[in-house]
Amino acid sequence: MQKLKFLLAGNPNVGKSTVFNYLTGMKQHVGNWPGKTVEQKSGEFEYKDYEIELIDLPGNYSLTPYSAEEQVSRDAILHEDIDGVINIIDAENLQRNLYLTLQTIETGANTMIALNMLNYAEEAGLKIDVKKLEKTLGVPIAIVDARSGEGMDDGKDSLVEKAIQMSKNPKDNSSKITYDEKIQTSIKEIEGLFPSLSFGSAPKSWIALKLLEGDDEVLDAAEQSPDKANLRQVTKMRRDLEAEFDCAVDDALIDDKYAKIDGIINDCVKKVNKNAQTLTDKIDRIVTNRWLGIPIFLIVMYVIFYLTYTIGGPWQDLIDYAFSLLIDYLTPILGDSLFTSFILNGVIGGVGSVLTFIPIIFILFFLLSFMEDIGYLARAAFVIDRIMKSVMGLNGKAFIPMILGFGCDVTGIMTTRTLANEGDRISTILALPFISCSARIPIYALFTSLFFEAYQTEVTFAMYILGMIVAVIVAKTFKSTVFKDEVAPFTMELPPYRLPTLKTATLHMWERGSLFLRKAGTIILGAAVLVWLLGNLPPGVEENSLESIIGIIGNAIAPIFAPIGFGNWQTSVALVFGMIAKEVIISTFGTIFGVGEDGLMDVLPGMFTPLSALSFMVFSLLYVPCFACLGAVKEETNSWKWLAVCVVLCVVIAYVAALVVYQGGLLLGFT
Repeated sequence: MQKLKFLLAGNPNVGKSTVFNYLTGMKQHVGNWPGKTVEQKSGEFEYKDYEIELIDLPGNYSLTPYSAEEQVSRDAILHEDIDGVINIIDAENLQRNLYLTLQTIETGANTMIALNMLNYAEEAGLKIDVKKLEKTLGVPIAIVDARSGEGMDDGKDSLVEKAIQMSKNPKDNSSKITYDEKIQTSIKEIEGLFPSLSFGSAPKSWIALKLLEGDDEVLDAAEQSPDKANLRQVTKMRRDLEAEFDCAVDDALIDDKYAKIDGIINDCVKKVNKNAQTLTDKIDRIVTNRWLGIPIFLIVMYVIFYLTYTIGGPWQDLIDYAFSLLIDYLTPILGDSLFTSFILNGVIGGVGSVLTFIPIIFILFFLLSFMEDIGYLARAAFVIDRIMKSVMGLNGKAFIPMILGFGCDVTGIMTTRTLANEGDRISTILALPFISCSARIPIYALFTSLFFEAYQTEVTFAMYILGMIVAVIVAKTFKSTVFKDEVAPFTMELPPYRLPTLKTATLHMWERGSLFLRKAGTIILGAAVLVWLLGNLPPGVEENSLESIIGIIGNAIAPIFAPIGFGNWQTSVALVFGMIAKEVIISTFGTIFGVGEDGLMDVLPGMFTPLSALSFMVFSLLYVPCFACLGAVKEETNSWKWLAVCVVLCVVIAYVAALVVYQGGLLLGFT
């Protein structure tokens, strides 16, 4: 089979991931680009006599390397050994999308366009002359519909066939991208000044353009070339052009490129009904309303949690019943031995007590993915911008990392690199550990089912709201004291509402949920084994007794937690090991007591009251995040100081909040 390799490029929210998932199915690999923490997704599929590898680039609006994502995309296009770039374009937003297209063509890359959601453009009153657009840009165009599986079935052959044909007849269409006469003359002169300079697969015109822009990487390459003395002439050209246009060269190039895009649209697109109001416009009048937006957001989040428990509860009970049957089956077979204790108490009791929550976690991920794909989460950020700006001193863009923190705080922390200034970034990073991630779900699910069964959704919802309130207070404090810089303006695209397919939502759920499964098979299993070992050492002690190492450790720190309602050594140990990963709190209970989730429901009521259980959930929500999260804080701040601040802040806030809940509850007569 002949092997081909294509890059998949496009703006955010254009259906790029849908196309990628449809073509590659489950044959995907996720990792990081070399030297970057930006996620790399690649996948393979077979088509006729071809084995095709597809690499999904980060969603970008341009290839100007201001962010890690843009840098990764540019490097891949210029330095990877590829057969072409497939640029996904949203037909309804041609002007915004074509900027990246022109930049891609400009690199000399073998480029084609997958024109997506043409039907939405037609509904909005846009009539696109695809043949004329194809001829104008000089690149092949395939029409796809990444909204539905049926649409992709119709467009797949056209897309892949044109990609294969493109690979057989590579074309450099960079000469089609021209600028103002004065800029174009300068580009030609610079080409002559650096005849031997190369930069990946880029054509001479692109290298000259980047030298004129003052691109750091290309300038560094020019410094190493035999013609480096000519850089003085380039600097003079740049200054002359800036004086001519009365603006930076970069701005002049951007204006010129958008003028070219406007010309392309005028030639190739006709507006049939200029006053037509789309469905997106009608819905946005309600969900982004100044007064209704936030109540709608809260209702949406409440419904998500309600559905999570309502749908996931019976499946959770089924998995727990299966583990109980497994333990009953293995007990007489394995007999009474240390090995039996290891298998039943350490492995099954520890890991099994966490795995029962798989339905809850997967359903929550599915619902969050659905809301993200449908286009609602972008609206939530827009709505909350007002609060973020007035209350926290941050712009609404900081809400995106917080929303992602519902899945994993590590992902949210990594996403803060998109924020405009250092003050916003550090403040958001320090606030994020208080956002309730998916790792806390097993804790909420277990304790609410035990002590607040009739109010399971409400209590869980309250935990998430509490985490957000604390995060807001922390961010506001830092923005009011340490980082008193201006709030950067919030600009964000609100994508049209799209109904995602079941396949797309399921794939997104699996991408996130599989991380939990891997964690269960590695970190949680390792922690359960460690807890079991410490509970059986030194040799000869009764398992998980006060004389064991784990009992000694727990007994030593238990008095610290007594004022907040849970001064027993088992809970203290669970919280210590919970710093490895929050799910480990439940697995530690399971290992210590040698039971699964069903057994914990018999044991824990003797250790907690409803009030102390609530205090425990509050403390678990707010205290030190997992090791992975702490590592992300260190990585993104590049500072041990901010890591220490994060740890101390979490411990102090968690203790004070739990103390207020427990002691305040006692004063009010609760137990």
